[in-house]
Amino acid sequence: MIDRTIHEIFKRGSKTYFYSSLFFPPDVKARVFSLYSFVRTADDLVDSVPQRGDEFRAFIQRYRAALRGTPAGDPVIDGFVSLQQEFGIDQAWVDAFLHSMELDLSVHRYRTLEDLRVYLYGSAEVIGLMMARLLGLSPRSYPAACHLGRGMQYINFIRDIAEDQMLGRLYMPEEELERFGLDSLEPEYLRQHPAAFSAFIRAQCTRYRRWQALGEAGFRFIPWRMRLPIITASDMYAWTARRIERDPFVIFAHKVRPSVPRLVLRFAANTVRTTP
Repeated sequence: MIDRTIHEIFKRGSKTYFYSSLFFPPDVKARVFSLYSFVRTADDLVDSVPQRGDEFRAFIQRYRAALRGTPAGDPVIDGFVSLQQEFGIDQAWVDAFLHSMELDLSVHRYRTLEDLRVYLYGSAEVIGLMMARLLGLSPRSYPAACHLGRGMQYINFIRDIAEDQMLGRLYMPEEELERFGLDSLEPEYLRQHPAAFSAFIRAQCTRYRRWQALGEAGFRFIPWRMRLPIITASDMYAWTARRIERDPFVIFAHKVRPSVPRLVLRFAANTVRTTP
């Protein structure tokens, strides 16, 4: 039985991940819910308005105390620590994740793609590595797990340009804007430069697809029953990219995300298509 707090945190945080994860076998689903409730809690603390930096640092302290044997009395922290110890999740991965979350408290722009890659590693790639460990995958799958996590995070950055600007953040590398002659990603400015903005979005989606393809190449390492939810989530991120490419300005109108019926239908289609 999944703790209700953990269930609600995950459901509130990510519709695509949440509904895709419902299709995992029950034991795997419980692990995935525990992982994502932990990372979502940390992410919510640094993404709130105003940011809750003191609470985030207290969250880290309680996590580290739980690692040393003092339970936090919190199903999110204690559940994750138990998971980490049972499945041998590398401490370096967790530390990289917490470092990226901490960057959100003070770093609001990234000059180059290489600068952003440090954040991407901690905020997304290590989540892919943790998932691979929870699924019992071969280390040969790890590069693909990193690429899939990186690609999914990058399309989130594209989708959330407007939302992130309200938080005073820009995750798109500044050098990428310059490459397309853009001085800003403010909607009023972009409407005066629609061709440049469309070209910029297409280029970023192309980068996402390169990373996604490298990630999907690792699906062969995942047992069929556990592969389906991940394929479905990946398909939904690809759908998001296509929707944004068709009309880049849609990101300023609403948050682009697949509906639950679309996700369920895709899962059903994948079940038929990939049945061994």
